[in-house]
Amino acid sequence: MKKTQVINSNLSRVISQMGHFDKLAIGDAGTPVPAETEKIDLAVTRDIPKFMDVLDNILEELEIQKIYLAEEIKIKNPAMLEQIQKRLPNTTIKYITHEEVKKELKNCKAFVRTGEMSPFANIMLESNVVF
Repeated sequence: MKKTQVINSNLSRVISQMGHFDKLAIGDAGTPVPAETEKIDLAVTRDIPKFMDVLDNILEELEIQKIYLAEEIKIKNPAMLEQIQKRLPNTTIKYITHEEVKKELKNCKAFVRTGEMSPFANIMLESNVVF
């Protein structure tokens, strides 16, 4: 049995296949996912699992060099932004519009759907190398 933190088989597979500059997105329950993007649906019910729980789990295994957030998070969900910044204090943040986030999802290896029910709880993680 797998010893590391990510035990969801689909999520573990996607993380293990990521290369430098590849993107993995995590989002709330209502995020529209393009048909061409793999969706790993972890949502069970309202707020289960929470966005931050899923992000924390992924950060245990994926090396990140940059994150992309919707500009709107600054006003519409500043508490979530603060939590993200605390977990990734030395990581470059690129803010783009929410519309751009939705369009960019087609360029992600996968989208991880959570049960999160708060606005603009979406992030794209750009992978780095470990050497």
